[in-house]
Amino acid sequence: MRIRPATPGDLPALQDVERAAGAPFRDLGMPEIADDDPPALDVLERYRKSGRCWVAADEGDGRPLAYLIAEPVDGALHVEQVSVHPDAARRGMGRALLAHAAHRAREEGLPALTLTTFTEVPWNAPYYARLGFRTLTEPELTPGLRRIRAQESAHGLDHWPRVCMRLEAAGADGLPAPGG
Repeated sequence: MRIRPATPGDLPALQDVERAAGAPFRDLGMPEIADDDPPALDVLERYRKSGRCWVAADEGDGRPLAYLIAEPVDGALHVEQVSVHPDAARRGMGRALLAHAAHRAREEGLPALTLTTFTEVPWNAPYYARLGFRTLTEPELTPGLRRIRAQESAHGLDHWPRVCMRLEAAGADGLPAPGG
């Protein structure tokens, strides 16, 4: 696996990764999440052009097996989405992408990664907590995180419990080195 910036040709494959990564939510009684459309190509292109769309690519053929998109929100790098194709799960790709994002955050002078996630999905909040993310309390939410949560709520994601989480970029040293 190699972490690299996404190319324009990768973007349809990222949508395929997202569809496949959503399928296991059906087994948790979350069919709406399983059936949710992946980010549109123009949205992925916006992240790519801004330099904030990275893929974990197969060493052999270079095809994306996982991806992460992020953007600065209130002085932190907010992970908008990180998805791993189920066929490539449990190989450290999500962890490597998060390490890469933390490294980039530090390079940009951003002290932390933030994200929003489901509390009761094993590969969501419990996974991020194992990586060192901590759940933010309501008073700790920044205006940007409140806006994101409001958008998620309007999209129906609050049907299941969700939280905002934060990882200090300097504390991400326990994650693997960027690029592998």
